[in-house]
Amino acid sequence: MSPNAEATSPEMQLIEKFRTGYGALRAEVGKAVVGQEEVVEQLLIAVFARGHCLLVGVPGLAKTLLVSTLAKTMDLSFSRIQFTPDLMPSDITGTEVIQDDKVSGERVQRFMQGPVFANFILADEINRTPPKTQSALLEAMQEYKVTCGGKRYALPEPFFVLATQNPIEQEGTYPLPEAQLDRFMFMVLVDYPKRDEEFSVMKLTTGEAAPDVAKVITRDDLLKLQGIVRKVPIADTLVNNILDIVRKTRLNDPTAPDYIKKWLAWGAGPRAAQYIILGSKARALLKGRFHVSPEDIAAVAKPVLRHRLITNFNAEADGVKPDDIVAKLLSETPALADAMSRDDRIAKVLKS
Repeated sequence: MSPNAEATSPEMQLIEKFRTGYGALRAEVGKAVVGQEEVVEQLLIAVFARGHCLLVGVPGLAKTLLVSTLAKTMDLSFSRIQFTPDLMPSDITGTEVIQDDKVSGERVQRFMQGPVFANFILADEINRTPPKTQSALLEAMQEYKVTCGGKRYALPEPFFVLATQNPIEQEGTYPLPEAQLDRFMFMVLVDYPKRDEEFSVMKLTTGEAAPDVAKVITRDDLLKLQGIVRKVPIADTLVNNILDIVRKTRLNDPTAPDYIKKWLAWGAGPRAAQYIILGSKARALLKGRFHVSPEDIAAVAKPVLRHRLITNFNAEADGVKPDDIVAKLLSETPALADAMSRDDRIAKVLKS
């Protein structure tokens, strides 16, 4: 195939459309949120892969601003739910009320939709509310439906739950159940900005002008882009590499290394491998490729696995975090070793 024919192939046109949409989104988000390049990339990967995201960071790092700004760049409905200790499940999903029918004069029971009936759901400080209320999101996140009064109501598509959580102040909070954590495709760690980025934040937020964020992607475009992600091919060899990593995190698996049995109390389930594949496919398109490479797997493995690996007391005593374990697993996978060697965070990999 000639270069010109390849450049105009349907696959290349799809990739270019995906990259154009991604670039436009990042440009608009950058008007309001300075820096946080890796966070923005992971968040957009999750959106394109139809995954939910949990953003963890101390207050004041623009987690809420990032989510609300992203919603503004898309022609989608947006709803913010501030999770508090007195929030009830019906405050999220909606409830049935009795109303007078003006035509018949009879009293009828009707379902009043709650704030969860939107495309973008910002669950602010999700760990501030009790498990009973947190569980109201489980069905919505997995089934894209809400049950009330024995009836099921479909949520609008696309549907995303982007939740924020403060990792420091744990008094009066309720840790998310493992079943709910597993519904989140990524756990994204939001760190402090660099000095030059923080300088820009000070200039941006203390002046008169407010950033004007434009809508760049419609609902139909987003659905098409999500469909493109599913079409990206991945080699069976890489699928096996992903399975090797996930299965090695399980203590009862014969391939589990000794340090897994020493540091982990529980490993990752099948959903982890599914999300690594989908995240790798989305990232490949963002980088202009119509195939998954080892670099894509290495880039998404940590945000997918860090909240699915339950460390034990030995890990806490040794100062070992889930990210360290994931990095060690990646470095020991031959096909991914080169990709990890190009990551400056490899220095954090623990030596056996």
